[in-house]
Amino acid sequence: MNFDSDYTMTIGGVAVSAAKTAAVLNPATEEIIAQVPSAGREELDAAVVAARAAFPGWSNRPPAERQALVAAIGERLEQHKEELMRLLTREQGKPRSGAEWELTGAIIWCREIAKQELPVHIAEDSAERTVETRHVPIGVVGAITPWNYPILLAIWKVLPALLAGNTIIVKPSPYTPLATLKIGEMMRDVLPPGVLNVVSGGNELGQLMTNHPDIGKISFTGSTQTGKRIMESAAGTLKRITLELGGNDAAIVLPDVDPKVVAKEIFWAAFQNSAQLCVAAKRLFVHADIYDALSHELVEYAKTVKLGDGSEQGVDLGPIQNKMQFEKVKDLLADARDKGLKFLLGGDVPEGKGYFVPVAIVDNPPDDARVVVEEAFGPVLPLLKFSDLDDVVVRANDTIYGLGGSVWSADPSAARKIAERLECGTIWINEIHAFSPHATFSGHKQSGIGVENAIQGLLEFTNAQTIVTKKVATVA
Repeated sequence: MNFDSDYTMTIGGVAVSAAKTAAVLNPATEEIIAQVPSAGREELDAAVVAARAAFPGWSNRPPAERQALVAAIGERLEQHKEELMRLLTREQGKPRSGAEWELTGAIIWCREIAKQELPVHIAEDSAERTVETRHVPIGVVGAITPWNYPILLAIWKVLPALLAGNTIIVKPSPYTPLATLKIGEMMRDVLPPGVLNVVSGGNELGQLMTNHPDIGKISFTGSTQTGKRIMESAAGTLKRITLELGGNDAAIVLPDVDPKVVAKEIFWAAFQNSAQLCVAAKRLFVHADIYDALSHELVEYAKTVKLGDGSEQGVDLGPIQNKMQFEKVKDLLADARDKGLKFLLGGDVPEGKGYFVPVAIVDNPPDDARVVVEEAFGPVLPLLKFSDLDDVVVRANDTIYGLGGSVWSADPSAARKIAERLECGTIWINEIHAFSPHATFSGHKQSGIGVENAIQGLLEFTNAQTIVTKKVATVA
């Protein structure tokens, strides 16, 4: 398999090109590294036809066979792990450590999701009747995936969709389509034709998917703004939807922690993947008693972290993935400077090639500052001082978002009391970003609709069906 060229879509188990192509850039150099097909209605219709044709055979396969093939996806990923990691760094920008974290996670998900089974609930089994609820596949699923974790978040959608008996069409972000297209290619001899289709294209292709009458569900990860448009578009055919959207996650640090001990972990809680992570700690609330000490330790640790091209040895943080997001982060920093906010570190973006933004830490800005209210999705972290626990909970919850959060304390029971008051889907105590294929992941408020992972995530790709059987015959 050539990982450096010949990027084709996978439709019905074969390679498919398109009349139009689109360029893919390396965000570290701004150089074009590939041309990929840019699909339109014709190619999407072909993918839907292939997925619909494959659905009866796939959905009727014994669950154990589908489990085995889902596990085989992980085996194939592991065989090509090194090539995929290098490709991921080139198109996404993340250094090798980040690429390895993502690929390793995807492989683990394949192994673990393959063990899951759809439950059957017996509501009644009496002398008169049985009442049984089972879960049946929806049909053709459309998956629209983001540019921050293009492989892992595609896997989060593909595995449960297939395990539940659906067929799927995956559209990767136009900024990071390469690894996903290659995964489609390498699965052509693993899965039956039409079960997994991969089509590349821009926003117009995503709109066509959400409007398509023969796609029964859309699973999307991305911004809240785009998620609202998908929800509106999907309403025309009452598509099932799972939306994993934005976040402005609060991390609350209590006064009993040792700043020297927690600084490194809290730094990466905020800046992993150059803060291009929906559940990054984006607002850091620090108790006044340790505010100065923790601020100092964070700044000192940040000075040891190397920013650069992810393909270079020793680099810890890569660039912002695309120019659009790069400009948004620059605008946020410019606003903070214009408002006279104090930076403990960073705040300026150097000239030159590549979408590089040095780590910026803002010193106790007002709660209504843009750097606090908006999701930066880049390496900009406001440190916010607090003294009262009830007050900090109110401030942490004062957002349209509700994806994740974290609480840091030497007393886990005290942290738990605060965690239970936070309005978000996942709260970590004394750690962060510990995910599991068997733990639900979901957003509250405008951070999303539906669930990913665990049995609840598997059920998102099904319809409930209840069968009532009267045991005493009343018909001739």
